[in-house]
Amino acid sequence: MSITSSRESARRWFVVVAFAIAMAWVESAVVYYLRTHIDRIVPYQADPLPVVGGLAPVELVRELATLIMLFAVGWLAGTAWRARFGYMAIAFGVWDIFYYVFLKLMCDWPKSLADWDILFLIPLPWWGPVWAPVSIAVLMILWGTLTSQFERPGPVQLSNVGVWILNATGIALALYVFMADAMRVSHGGLEALRKLLPVTFNWPLFILALLLMSAPIIWRTRELLWNFIPSRAPQSPSPRPPCEP
Repeated sequence: MSITSSRESARRWFVVVAFAIAMAWVESAVVYYLRTHIDRIVPYQADPLPVVGGLAPVELVRELATLIMLFAVGWLAGTAWRARFGYMAIAFGVWDIFYYVFLKLMCDWPKSLADWDILFLIPLPWWGPVWAPVSIAVLMILWGTLTSQFERPGPVQLSNVGVWILNATGIALALYVFMADAMRVSHGGLEALRKLLPVTFNWPLFILALLLMSAPIIWRTRELLWNFIPSRAPQSPSPRPPCEP
């Protein structure tokens, strides 16, 4: 990668991060207003999702709109599909971490990374301690930075399909851990989902999910380190000696 392209990639990285931090403040402010309105600054309490007017459908659309905005800035920042997905991951990870940072500044919550939070509502409520989404966000920032800031020449190769299968498996496991309690009570309808308060978090399964989700980061780091080994650099063929008469 040339110095010019490196500088341009770094500039794009900082713009995406700045956008994600600003989005995090907006998200935190909206959640702060909403939780103040329904008297639920601390989400883990009795009746955590009360029915208040028509807020529920509005909140679902707002969450979807937030994801669209984060993915859109990543798509606009990148010039190739790898970089676009990398910037998307960076935007999402930075937004998620600073969301909790700003909530802490606004209302002194969470008290610790072990506090339970309602992470998402689509398709079922996601529950987990704050450290769980933050750890995933760190992985997204690492992978997104490695992907967007270091150019990978040549056509797309499928040699790392297994890596992405591991990653997809980890994502599926993490989603299961977040929604396991909601799935267990879903037969009781909306009322049961609104009143759900999980008691335990399956951290062994979630740690396994994190390890599986780390596979693309490990693979990409290995690729970059491998390219710095001189003996592994592509060798140009030596010229043939001239034919003797």
